[in-house]
Amino acid sequence: MNENVGNWLGWIGICLGVIGFFWARIWLGSIAAVLGVIGLFTPKRNLNICAVVVGVIALILGITL
Repeated sequence: MNENVGNWLGWIGICLGVIGFFWARIWLGSIAAVLGVIGLFTPKRNLNICAVVVGVIALILGITL
């Protein structure tokens, strides 16, 4: 996958994770984490690591609240 795909996966994952802080935490958090993990195979590693972290935080919020 190229750099453009990594950008898209990372930003979509971050957006879904941030929305997941407020609504449908488990679903959106897991989707954000999965998109981030897929994006780790692109040159945009740092952006996708952020997507994974945001998704996992949303998942943790969904499990605890």
